[in-house]
Amino acid sequence: MAVTLLQFTFYSILIGFVIDLLVGDPRWFPHPVVGIGKLISLLEKGFRRIFPKTPAGETAGGAFLVVCVCIVSAGVPAGLLALCFWLNPYAYLALSSLLCWLALATHSLRKESMKVYKKFREGDTEGARYAVSMIVGRDTSVLDEAGIARAAVETVAENTSDGVIAPLLYLFLGGAVGGFLYKAVNTMDSMVGYKENGYLYFGKVAARTDDVFNYIPARLSALFMLLASVILQYRPRNAWKIWRRDRRNHASPNSAQTESVCAGALGLRLAGDAIYHGVLHKKPYIGDALREVEPFDIVRANRLMVCTVFVALVLLSAIAAPLLFCVL
Repeated sequence: MAVTLLQFTFYSILIGFVIDLLVGDPRWFPHPVVGIGKLISLLEKGFRRIFPKTPAGETAGGAFLVVCVCIVSAGVPAGLLALCFWLNPYAYLALSSLLCWLALATHSLRKESMKVYKKFREGDTEGARYAVSMIVGRDTSVLDEAGIARAAVETVAENTSDGVIAPLLYLFLGGAVGGFLYKAVNTMDSMVGYKENGYLYFGKVAARTDDVFNYIPARLSALFMLLASVILQYRPRNAWKIWRRDRRNHASPNSAQTESVCAGALGLRLAGDAIYHGVLHKKPYIGDALREVEPFDIVRANRLMVCTVFVALVLLSAIAAPLLFCVL
């Protein structure tokens, strides 16, 4: 019975992966991450009222937020999947495939970033500025054309790990439950895990939890992207060099891993100072400016991202399949 469950889980990951590639996230479909976001907002309001407005009190409130959101985000799909498997294994396969699909974001990341490139092709710089503002957290009003293209490339590079490889890895480790546990942690970090606007203490545990959850996936993602740079012949030697040199050039212990590989592979200088929520953040550069950034680099970054995703899928499947179908 356990082997059957694991095999169905493996199939559901592959099915969900293919559906995500082909369809992405339809706007009409109610995405569970939206529900996770609403839960975070609701619990945040409650815990801010309950816990004292002191550094220790806000940190404790943020810790309770992380625990509660993780329990609900993992517990609900676990319960539904257990019920489906008890009713019929194929019902489990259907629901698990649906959840695996919704945990991944390859199609959406490519689609949203390519909107920036399409606006550039139309000669609409302001349209490109608006499109990139939808996928980055920084203030885009001060960016020139190269800055807009650079921001889009950085988003694709960083989210190759956060949006695709990391959830894919957690799907292989824990099925749809693992995938949604990761999505919950990632969503908490994006909503409360920063230092401005009263979140310095309240968001501390969420930010640290996200760092822990992404530590191994970020480094595996960088290695997968290095292999992708070899396959695509995108300056693999320079990608290795820049990754080795600049992979720690970020306040986050994880964010520069794939960004440094992408910068080296494309021959670009990424990162640097940026404005977030009206505050200037001094940030080191990543990569060397072997050439100027151009809009077509968004296409190159997406090709690198998609190839990285397939490298990850093939390698993770090559590890999982023999264990599921030969050993067990």
